[in-house]
Amino acid sequence: MLLLFILIPLSFTIPTIFAWQLFEKAGVPGWKTLIPFYNLFVFLKIIKKRYWWHILVFIPFINVFVYMLMIVELLKCFDKFSLWEQALSVIFPFFYLPYLGFGDRVKYTDPDNRKKIKKSIAREWLDAIIFAVIAASIIRIFLIEAYTIPTSSMEKSLLVGDFLFVSKIHYGPKIPNTPLAFPFVHHTLPLSKTKKSYLEWIKLPFYRFPGFSNIERNDAVVFNYPDGDTVSLKFQSNVSYYRLVKEYGRERVLNDKRNFGEITARPVDKRENYIKRCIAISGDTLEIIDRKVFINGEPSTNPGEKQFHYKVLTDGSNINPIILDKYNVTEFYKTGSSSEFIYTLTPETAERFKAFSNIVSIKPMIKKNNYWDENIFPYDTNFKWNIDNFGPLVIPKKGVTVNINMNNICLYKRIIQAYELNELEIKDNKIYINGEEKDSYTFEMNYYWMMGDNRHNSADSRVWGFVPEDHVVGKAIFVWLSLDKNKSLLGGKIRWNKIFRLIK
Repeated sequence: MLLLFILIPLSFTIPTIFAWQLFEKAGVPGWKTLIPFYNLFVFLKIIKKRYWWHILVFIPFINVFVYMLMIVELLKCFDKFSLWEQALSVIFPFFYLPYLGFGDRVKYTDPDNRKKIKKSIAREWLDAIIFAVIAASIIRIFLIEAYTIPTSSMEKSLLVGDFLFVSKIHYGPKIPNTPLAFPFVHHTLPLSKTKKSYLEWIKLPFYRFPGFSNIERNDAVVFNYPDGDTVSLKFQSNVSYYRLVKEYGRERVLNDKRNFGEITARPVDKRENYIKRCIAISGDTLEIIDRKVFINGEPSTNPGEKQFHYKVLTDGSNINPIILDKYNVTEFYKTGSSSEFIYTLTPETAERFKAFSNIVSIKPMIKKNNYWDENIFPYDTNFKWNIDNFGPLVIPKKGVTVNINMNNICLYKRIIQAYELNELEIKDNKIYINGEEKDSYTFEMNYYWMMGDNRHNSADSRVWGFVPEDHVVGKAIFVWLSLDKNKSLLGGKIRWNKIFRLIK
């Protein structure tokens, strides 16, 4: 984190150099623009801002906004008050500041002697809106962002209707891949289901600023959906494009607009935001045995409340809804039998259910070790896994080299192609990467294994595999509001016992 306090103010030296002529017109030697940190001190003296501005210049990411204001204030010292001139100076300081500095008619005016410009009401509002949008965008992109929980995959740790804050600065904020975008929306424009909210004229490579900490096991992490690089606009992330292709074939999915809608590609930062718990970090060995998770051979401890499916046999009567509400049981359905139900319960609630007089038996639903689910990663008969019995699997780590062959390439194919952008081809039972035959591969990124606390109702790494480090958005830290949308017509009933809580 200390690196941020050095590098970002240091980077302001570069645009400040282009104000060399403006410094000299203000009576300050131009060479002072070349001295890191000191040039910012001189800059603030020229525009006569209070000393607390010096503190703001060293607060990571806030200082970006402060520096923009400094440039605008500098322009005002040269009688440049129009919106277009101020916008040019902020967006293109490398061109506009020298252009202004070399102008013969441009004269410096001390801020104390500057004439007062009366702005129109429209200009006042416009300035206020621009100020608010830029400030909020910087906070949202680099510091903290608000999210809501749309699905039950993290229950009971996080509930549908929870509104939470996600810290971007914990793991270090990412540079946006697509910086030209409509503010405050994700991938689609308001009032539209298909129009992109971003432009792809400029695409920036992955870069993450230093953060407070590394991703740790059991963190509640927000990340971009790994399978979301290609989506059906009709189904969005509700049904994976790759699942559709597997079931219906690529040609039909691409050409049948009526049933599948338009198919589009999305950059990493515009893929759907998911929240899961990080179960394993890069380098760990993960294994699930009869739904119990083991990391590096040791049982995994989880601070959240896990849920599983249980088969409940009653005497023919239903469980009292008051009881269900008391234990916050929200997911259940009846099977073909009038007395058999499937309930999603925490182990503690399942134990309490055993004491109810109308319950004959309650058993955990665990898929057997020899049962292969073809929709579970890596979708290959060499690894006959399911959601309750999975692995062992080593989570890829940056710089580590693994042997690859026809038996295990299914584990790493998506990493090599989609995440690390190599050309992969298999011919005559041989593996070619970027045109060269290979029997090993060295990972370029760290990867993580994410799972929902609602273990039997969560589309997670067991379905789509590893989460690359460039997909990680931030750490979920705080729930500020929780609404039970099933109990009110006006947006939901507030769960007073669930608001203002830290996320474990």
